[in-house]
Amino acid sequence: MNINNIHTFHIPVMGLAFTIDSPVKVARFGISSVISLVEDNLIEKMRGYYYGKINEEYKPINRTEDDYRARRITDYLNLIDRIVQKQFEKLRNSPFADNSELVSYFEMLPDSSNIKQLYNQMFYTKEEKLKTELQNNLRNVIRPGSIDVNVISKIDKNDFYPDGTAIPNGSDALSALRGYAKSTLKDSSVIFSAGMNPRLYNYIETFNQFTDLKEGKFNKKIVIKVSDYRSAHIQGCYLAKRGIWVSEFRIESGLNCGGHTFITKGSLLGPVLEEFKNRRQELTNELFDMYSQSMKCKGKEIPLAPPELIITVQGGIGTHKEDRFLHQYYNVDKTGWGTPFLLVPEVTTLDEKTLRLLCDADEKDVIHSKTSPLGIRFNYLKGASKGKEKQINIDEGNPGNCCSEQYLVSNTEFTEKPICIASSKYQKQKLEQIKTLNLPEAEYKKKCTEIVTKECLCVGLSNSAVVNYKLTPFKENSLAISVCPGPNIAYFSKVATLKEMVDHIYGRINLLTEKYRAHFFVKEIKLYVDYLIEKFNESKDSLDEKVKKFLHSLCENIMKGIQYYRGIVDKLVQVAETTKETILKELLNFEEQVKLVMAAL
Repeated sequence: MNINNIHTFHIPVMGLAFTIDSPVKVARFGISSVISLVEDNLIEKMRGYYYGKINEEYKPINRTEDDYRARRITDYLNLIDRIVQKQFEKLRNSPFADNSELVSYFEMLPDSSNIKQLYNQMFYTKEEKLKTELQNNLRNVIRPGSIDVNVISKIDKNDFYPDGTAIPNGSDALSALRGYAKSTLKDSSVIFSAGMNPRLYNYIETFNQFTDLKEGKFNKKIVIKVSDYRSAHIQGCYLAKRGIWVSEFRIESGLNCGGHTFITKGSLLGPVLEEFKNRRQELTNELFDMYSQSMKCKGKEIPLAPPELIITVQGGIGTHKEDRFLHQYYNVDKTGWGTPFLLVPEVTTLDEKTLRLLCDADEKDVIHSKTSPLGIRFNYLKGASKGKEKQINIDEGNPGNCCSEQYLVSNTEFTEKPICIASSKYQKQKLEQIKTLNLPEAEYKKKCTEIVTKECLCVGLSNSAVVNYKLTPFKENSLAISVCPGPNIAYFSKVATLKEMVDHIYGRINLLTEKYRAHFFVKEIKLYVDYLIEKFNESKDSLDEKVKKFLHSLCENIMKGIQYYRGIVDKLVQVAETTKETILKELLNFEEQVKLVMAAL
């Protein structure tokens, strides 16, 4: 029996705390989820919490200890792994009775699953001996969902010994990878996001956990999150030449997603998926040729066939029809459902106030902000307590934050040692500098706003766990929370159970609000057109060649995308909650807006 796809979706990483312990909540049901490895101080707090939950002694790993960051990560992942394995064995051995977790496991499976079909056969079987045999078979074929981790490639500052010398392989990303590599997790993946980091990618080679094939499979797999085919090709080739196989390319919409947005030059999701669909075998073959040559040079055994390489997609998916279309038309192997699970307390870690705020959110409440100190645009929910705290500090003449975590330090404008541009230390000096420039009032206010809008995401995106589990705060009296849903949150307005959300994904119930919701491909075009107009308006008075070239590329690619969707509109209508006329009218409107910008360039 083929059980490679227990479920056809996964739960992506969200924030720092929102999925920090999701595997404890969903893995036993066969559902895969992703833990962020950015914030090891949060991970240390969660270690203390979960050791207490299972009545085992908690031994702190202090920041003064050797390789503390990697060791914290390794031990936390081992702890989560033990908890999940224990949960799963309890589930596997529970009775086939109403409301048992074992029954819940099977009831949540997609109806197309061969395991679900075997379960249904067992359910309707009357003959006791055959029923018992089928039940034993079912217990033997199920498995937990994978416990995956996320490493943000760009968050990779160097760490130093007290004497100021750099710790070898002690940077944030390398330590996170080392911590994961040494963990007991099996049939698991590390997802690299935020672009390519050669130092990190080269470091993978030093761990046989990522290179040793057993029965054609890796115990620990490499996944690359990408926005387009070109990025997948470049990163896949870089790794293949070093004997490292990418087991999954996780495609995410550049704009229609939660958290940081990695904006393409207008490459829309549909055309990107079409290219992957048409060139998937070509990509696999090319990577396998490079991979085989590298293995040969290293004197290692070359597999007879390429290891598994799957294609998944996420970003803005909201209905079963959209999900099914991605599987059937583009042949994706899995889809990622993130933002809707923020409304499922059984899955994600959120405090009650932020949960209510998400339930009440409308389209206008998700801001494509400049809040992130990384200098990357960030989808962000207006009205969250961290934003309110930030505004109070600004109003009181104390902009910025005490930078206790220092994961996003990068600026050396005023200091020898890098500091974070969301910190009070930076913002106060920068504001003083701007005062000396004697700028026109409007320009002065604009620049000041750009500085003070930066927010402490390290703490803001971690505090939901601190509040929810009553952990020791990162900073005294600082419990304010940032939350970063995708625009899709506007169409979900009720707290749901895990089973309800899974049933929604598989088309058994509908959790969407009654308000009009454009097809998620169409919504992505709107987000790109809005971004195009914003960028044009920001720079129209001083258009240099570099900006003009970028805007031209943006316009051309959006126009190509619109034409692509016109070509498949009949297929889109079948999976949209609207008419062909409405979709065509929306496409025409976007086209006219883009033409206006093109004419002005």
